[in-house]
Amino acid sequence: MKLLLLAVAVTVAIPAAAQAPDAWIGTWKLNIAKSKYEPANLAPKSQTVKQEAIAGGGTKVTVTGVDSQGKAMDYVLTILWDGKPVAIPGASDANTTRIYKRIDARTYEFVNSVAGKVTTTSRSVVSADGKTRTITATGKNAQGQTVNNVSVYDKQ
Repeated sequence: MKLLLLAVAVTVAIPAAAQAPDAWIGTWKLNIAKSKYEPANLAPKSQTVKQEAIAGGGTKVTVTGVDSQGKAMDYVLTILWDGKPVAIPGASDANTTRIYKRIDARTYEFVNSVAGKVTTTSRSVVSADGKTRTITATGKNAQGQTVNNVSVYDKQ
């Protein structure tokens, strides 16, 4: 009887786990004090990112805040996880796109390109407790400067 109950519990738990939402879904506020930007003068003044699951397995991303130059950021994009470039509206460099790759329910990567040339690669990881998200970006920006950023976000 115990074996039967265990089998039923596992059978019910596996589909539930498979349907668990991605950990990055939610609203995230940039924690400037915990973040590190190189070059430092390109650090945003503030940023909030809202990520919502959409039909078909995609993600709607809404970004608001103030960039390093004091200019308001306010844009929306849709990630379909299909390996196709996504235009980044309002990016500081014209013709900026990203290709997103889902790693697991807590991790994804994206490659930034400007005018078709790869600039940076970023990895977004949500902590095991789901309270913190860290995005590590490395590479060179469109101006040729070395980028080594660690952006830390707190779940709201």
